[in-house]
Amino acid sequence: MDIMGHITLRSLLEERTQMYPEKTFLLFENASGEQEELSYMDFQKRVTKLENVFLDLGIQKGDHITLHLPNSIDFMVAWFAIGGIGAIMVPTNILSTSDEMEYILSHSESVLLMTEMEYIQKFEAVRKKLPLLQNILLTRFEGNHEHALNATALMEQASEKMEREIEIFSGDIAGMLYTSGTTSKPKGVQVTHANYIYAGEMIAQSISLRPEDRQFVVLPLFHGNAQYYSTMSALIVGASVALTEKFSASRYFKQAKRLGATVGSLFAAPIRMILAQQYDLEDQKNSLRLIMFAQSVAEHQLDEFEQKFDIQLLQMYGMTETIGVPLINPVHGIRKNMSIGKPSIGYEVKIVDENGVDLPEGTVGQIAVRGVPGRTLMKGYFKNEEATKEALQNNWLLTGDNARIAQDGYFYFIDRMKDMIKRSGENVAANEVESVLVEHSDVYEVAVIGVPDDIRDEAIKAFVILNEGAQVSEQMLIEFCKLKLAKFKVPDEIEFVTAFPRTPVGKIQKHILRQSIRTS
Repeated sequence: MDIMGHITLRSLLEERTQMYPEKTFLLFENASGEQEELSYMDFQKRVTKLENVFLDLGIQKGDHITLHLPNSIDFMVAWFAIGGIGAIMVPTNILSTSDEMEYILSHSESVLLMTEMEYIQKFEAVRKKLPLLQNILLTRFEGNHEHALNATALMEQASEKMEREIEIFSGDIAGMLYTSGTTSKPKGVQVTHANYIYAGEMIAQSISLRPEDRQFVVLPLFHGNAQYYSTMSALIVGASVALTEKFSASRYFKQAKRLGATVGSLFAAPIRMILAQQYDLEDQKNSLRLIMFAQSVAEHQLDEFEQKFDIQLLQMYGMTETIGVPLINPVHGIRKNMSIGKPSIGYEVKIVDENGVDLPEGTVGQIAVRGVPGRTLMKGYFKNEEATKEALQNNWLLTGDNARIAQDGYFYFIDRMKDMIKRSGENVAANEVESVLVEHSDVYEVAVIGVPDDIRDEAIKAFVILNEGAQVSEQMLIEFCKLKLAKFKVPDEIEFVTAFPRTPVGKIQKHILRQSIRTS
């Protein structure tokens, strides 16, 4: 039997509630700064009430329930209540349009939607096109609505004791997270109960999480990072979660201190946003001991962040499909945060060529991760057998990301395979060019793409956001690149911009930049 055994989300929560009934599990701060605190027992009672609401509405095991909610207690309760009755949570981005939500609701075959009054209009416009959608539940809502039910009122009337036992197995699907589509529609990544348990165990062991710790969740809960790495690791060890409705760069460390958080998780963009704020020496006296992060950050920015805030940063690498993080810097070993770390607990990682052949140290190729589908890797893509077979081959997940392995065993991220630029017969990694440009003292952030070129296949174009007050010119930055890059890697054009199109977790949406080139 593996480490997950027969554990499910429901059995894990019940066990932790039995162990720590009065201990704080969730401390939530909404957008107005108001706080609400729930013990393990309080949280379990709310979960059971919502489970009974779902059952009364006719929800069956295996049904999909879409959550279109901001970070909130309601989201957390719904997640575990859905899993508790054997249904499947489909968390979605609150910034999604009506058309995007129509696709997800239709493709997932969701029978129930939970959302807030602020977003109801986008669903009213498409509801007639969704014959499987039976009900809409409104959270943080008072009164009556013509086309939706009041979740709070229904929960007040529901029993705190489970009215009907449903047999659930660790291999059952508990969640379905849609990956953002660029050239195709988003794919539904199927996540089992065992997947969630494994992610929590893996992270908890990798960062030496303790029951006294409190995970600081500022990234959106619909994303794998907040679910897998922060919430599940806290639940695994009986720790607690400090949750904010929104991320605030200026208040990040003040909120962490106020909420008693000890471990955080960020992406590159939020780190740069925090550094761009007016520095407050008091922020160095924060309560955080460690921040996990992903995506490329310049070395001088990492040094500045650790120095200013007296914090240990730990770069890692993972995807929605990998469940846990296959690569992470060691918390007790030598941290090389310009790398994405070494293989972590339960994973085998290698670099392969386009034919799946292993590549030697120092050679750039695709990251391949070995695991067990439905346990340490995703179960597969929903209603997309072809994409599943393409991604999962003999228990190896082909990530679509390029990296190399150094002699010391650390992996170094190069770029997404789709972000490799073909220039005059040479392969240029956009990330390599970005890393050089961001070394310039006047540069805040960079995105590099390939643009069609009749002679060289592709030309290299860089979009650059400058630091406030900077006066550097395009030619000055090109000359800077010439000092550090081979001639064929130097950008042909640099365009100064004030902002980038981003995903909710701060990733730059390069496909939108490419579209702007084609349509201009």
